[in-house]
Amino acid sequence: MIVFTLILFHKTYAQNEFNHNIWDQALLLNVSEEGQVDYNGFMRDSSQLYAYFKVLSDNPPKENWTRDEKLAYWINAYNAYTIKLIIDSYPVKSIKDIKAPWDKKFFKIDGEWHSLGELEHKILRKFGDPRIHFAINCASFSCPVVWNRAYTADNVDAALDEQTKKFINDPTRNTITESVVNVSKIFSWYKKDFKVNGGDVKDFINRYSEVKITDQPKKGYKDYDWSLNE
Repeated sequence: MIVFTLILFHKTYAQNEFNHNIWDQALLLNVSEEGQVDYNGFMRDSSQLYAYFKVLSDNPPKENWTRDEKLAYWINAYNAYTIKLIIDSYPVKSIKDIKAPWDKKFFKIDGEWHSLGELEHKILRKFGDPRIHFAINCASFSCPVVWNRAYTADNVDAALDEQTKKFINDPTRNTITESVVNVSKIFSWYKKDFKVNGGDVKDFINRYSEVKITDQPKKGYKDYDWSLNE
């Protein structure tokens, strides 16, 4: 079954540009619209998941790919390999139960071993788009929810906007009212990433928030819940 899936996908890839159909199918089957992940489901469908890992590994972005093609590839790769990290150690209560989860080199792309930290800090953050922080997922409750569709060159820009807006206006992850502003620690950890176009973190949040932050409210950061997002 795995061989058949890979042969079929490689044939499709040879005829068309790279696509993420296998990952899209796996997400639809195993992630709810609210972002709850069925890790047991991913393990049951492991042939599909490992077929996608094989395609990712064998087909890294090329120089002639567009920015959006590269961005979609690396976001999907980060999220897919995060799933792999969890199911390789499952059951766990938190990604932090795994030793050095972001430094561990446990997957290959184009013949080289990589870690999730490398994908995030050396590749994804280099795109200079702070919205990626709301697309990549650390398998934890306080993280932005996993989108149950694959990112593609055609949808990535609109999807990043939608995921950013959804996260910022989610009261379980950010409290933004006229009197209190208590936001995710993501805005503290990656503060410099949000300083774009001459603005700061507040300006970035206000671009997407339904309630605008002024200078008067009491401000702080929410405790980060690292429990597994299942």
